[in-house]
Amino acid sequence: MVDLRSDTVTRPTAAMRAAMAAAEVGDDVYGEDPTVNALEARVAALFGHEAALFTPTGSMANQIALQLLVPPGGELLTDADAHVVTYELAAAAAYGGISTRTWPAVGADLDVAAIEAMIRPGGYHAVATRAIAVEQTHNRGGGAVIALDTLRALRAVADTAGVALHCDGARIWHAHVADGVAPADYGRLFDTLMVSLSKGLGAPVGSLLVGGAEHVARGRDIRKRMGGGMRQSGILAAAGLHALDHHVARLADDHARARRLAGALEPFGVTTAAAVRTNIVPLRLPDAPALGAAAREHGVLISVLGPRTGRLVTHLDVDDAGADHAIDVLTTLLKG
Repeated sequence: MVDLRSDTVTRPTAAMRAAMAAAEVGDDVYGEDPTVNALEARVAALFGHEAALFTPTGSMANQIALQLLVPPGGELLTDADAHVVTYELAAAAAYGGISTRTWPAVGADLDVAAIEAMIRPGGYHAVATRAIAVEQTHNRGGGAVIALDTLRALRAVADTAGVALHCDGARIWHAHVADGVAPADYGRLFDTLMVSLSKGLGAPVGSLLVGGAEHVARGRDIRKRMGGGMRQSGILAAAGLHALDHHVARLADDHARARRLAGALEPFGVTTAAAVRTNIVPLRLPDAPALGAAAREHGVLISVLGPRTGRLVTHLDVDDAGADHAIDVLTTLLKG
């Protein structure tokens, strides 16, 4: 079975499992797990920040960050397709008492001037904008990469308005490989970031909140409040360290396979190959559930996101032979 539903379906490699088994551990709630501490220090340094906090999930790290930046009753600006308002079960409102307002879904093509015009200072019962969140790469935007110059312009707007800037960087490693932008260049533009180890990098679980030392110290308390305090979690952190050592540069292979898939499917009018920058191939289909069901019968799993919307995601567990098989199956089905 060639599973192209998501890059979260990967299984730890044999080498990653060996690293996990050999990990030195301690009680992380006491701050005594050396492998967790090493992972947090390494990721913080990569992004040029003072500290990082290991969390079970990216959603938890995102929501901790939003609670750090936006007080209850404050406002977050983000886009209508952002993961933090689409796939996190209204956690910003449920846990943080945060009001959200969105700009129209445009993926990575941000209109910085339009975002600037949305910022409200508060007063006379108006909700004050306290933070802006963007997604790099953009999941529902087809893995698109926000240009560094766009992010710099957004940082300038945030500074002028006195609001914070958060990056949902679940796939920021893909942006780093696609555009050659150093993690530290991204990191210096944001007050907080979430970076994932289980999307693309092949770790079985785990993300990190990255930010200033004070933010991370407060975030540790919020993590505990949300049930995210883990004990001998160095076993999981070791998988992340292994992924950083071995699975970042190879993301270029996933990008190449995604472009090959898109190129093979473009003649059927279901995708645009030139728009595929990273490991996600968005599909516009006449009947997505029907294609998904038929592909499954031939050993290919695709993500069905709506009646006419599908998605293919390349990853560590899909090699060239798997991509070739997916192309054969999908092109045959699309020919009818």
